[in-house]
Amino acid sequence: MRLFKETHIDFIKLRKIAFVVSGVLVTLSIVSLFIKGGPKLGLDFTGGVEIHLKFTRPPSISRIRTALSKIGLGEAVIQQYGQKKDNLILVRLGVEKASSEFASEISPKVEQAIRGEFKDEENEFVILSSELIGRKVGKEIQQKAIIALSISFIGMLIYIALRFELRFAVGAIVALCHDVFIAVGALSIGNFEFNLPIVAALLTIIGYSLNDTIVIYDRIRENLKIYRKKAGSLKDILNSSINQSLSRTIITSLTTFVVVLALFLWGGEVLHGFAFALLIGVIVGTYSSSFVATPVVYGWKRKTEVEKIQVMRKRTKINKKPVVSAAKKDKPKSKVSRKRKSRKKKKR
Repeated sequence: MRLFKETHIDFIKLRKIAFVVSGVLVTLSIVSLFIKGGPKLGLDFTGGVEIHLKFTRPPSISRIRTALSKIGLGEAVIQQYGQKKDNLILVRLGVEKASSEFASEISPKVEQAIRGEFKDEENEFVILSSELIGRKVGKEIQQKAIIALSISFIGMLIYIALRFELRFAVGAIVALCHDVFIAVGALSIGNFEFNLPIVAALLTIIGYSLNDTIVIYDRIRENLKIYRKKAGSLKDILNSSINQSLSRTIITSLTTFVVVLALFLWGGEVLHGFAFALLIGVIVGTYSSSFVATPVVYGWKRKTEVEKIQVMRKRTKINKKPVVSAAKKDKPKSKVSRKRKSRKKKKR
């Protein structure tokens, strides 16, 4: 299926404009992170309290949130887990200074607030457990998240370098860093919490963006074999490859975007950050595969060609010797021959 019959967009010519746009987005991300002192870390990284509740009937999460708002815990993470018939609710409270005493003190307050909200209904509940998540555990999760992202980048760099060339691998990694950085900046601007689902979203963005880039790289490799015989320029080959993949790229991105948008609108408050990160990732990933990854490959090749020309020029200057004219070569010989002739005449 092709959305467009044939396109002739000069993506390489537009690379400078694209680099300016990317620079502005990255700068906004840096400014936002600097002003807010980094990403807003969630309970998974900072520590806090988890309270598990079991209701006799399916509870209303919005009413539970209303009850917690009355005691100043409106920003708590509330989610249903397990099977629907189990009616299990998890309340996660992120606090700066959490201790076992705090966990034991907060549970009765939460229980009292929720009972007050549901007092007119026959929906009883019990607190199954109240657990403390320490900062130490949060730091370990944070380190593991950084390690997971780092390993994914290194693995992709090796994979693309082996499958294609090093310049292709560098272009893909630059695009992936670009996508992840802008996604984190957008989360910071939107004031979303940075938690484990967000880490999962970033890893998903990396995979999605890389898949889109690999499709274009495959087309470039095929076209390099075809156009080399016809003496086509690298710029024309790259532009042709992106245009040939454009229809597939837009169709894939649109379908993914619609699904993620539905998840963002109707997936509940717990999934808002996750879905928002994916929305930004789909848009930026589609953009970077055409306007960042491929132009980096072009810039790398062009730089190496310029360096080769400079080396060749230096070699020609070194090997070049001054040319002596035939007239200059003959002059000393003619003077010597004349002197010899004059001596012979005197002797006679």
